[in-house]
Amino acid sequence: MKQAVFDSEGSCIRWTEAPGEQPARVYLHGLGSMSAVYHAHVAARPELAGIRSLFVDLPGHGISDRPAHFGYTLREHADAVAVALDEAAVTGAELIAHSMGGSVALVLAHRRPDLVSRLVLTEANLDAPPQPTAGSSGIAAYGEDEFVGKEHAHVLEAVGPLWAATMRLADPRALHRSAVGLRQGSEPVMRTILEGLPVERIYLQGEHSGELAGRESLEAAGVRVVTVPEAGHNVMLDNPDAFVAAVAGTD
Repeated sequence: MKQAVFDSEGSCIRWTEAPGEQPARVYLHGLGSMSAVYHAHVAARPELAGIRSLFVDLPGHGISDRPAHFGYTLREHADAVAVALDEAAVTGAELIAHSMGGSVALVLAHRRPDLVSRLVLTEANLDAPPQPTAGSSGIAAYGEDEFVGKEHAHVLEAVGPLWAATMRLADPRALHRSAVGLRQGSEPVMRTILEGLPVERIYLQGEHSGELAGRESLEAAGVRVVTVPEAGHNVMLDNPDAFVAAVAGTD
């Protein structure tokens, strides 16, 4: 396990790492998740093995610290990831990012283009506010103290046992602030950042999630949008073969 201090109080962002060749692949998870849980099984596949791989847990999630003073906005998450990559001496990485992690990856690419050479986004939130879900919108619908004191348990029930397995490990206050930050979005908004980036960009959309809003404009801007069959929001779990092929560039 590796760590780097990301604030003035000594709080640490942490990651696990598999050694290999550069450029590195950096895996970022979604709201209430953990990177290794969602991505380690695909990173170990022969098609992806041999590349240095970092599984980063965002502040407030997984094995990273959860400072009470931290804002947990997309920008603050992105800046914390940048600290981790600087500490790890990573530049020009491929970012493999899911859901809210994709939003964080876009803000990171906008603020620190030296750190990013390629983006593979899985159902990343591109708009503010994102489409209503049991996750971010359900969490952000409550006030922070209300959520922390009472509604956290209800949300864990609403999202189901698989998502709840990692969401219950996130700090409730960090979870709420992250959900609010996701709904507030970034400036410029994530979709605008994605359309303007000069690097290779792939967007994976699960077939069961329906048509991606604004697909035509993304493709016109050079984003390769892939609809993954037999998959929902968690493409890497629902159809790992297609996910691996997209990350490897062999699809």
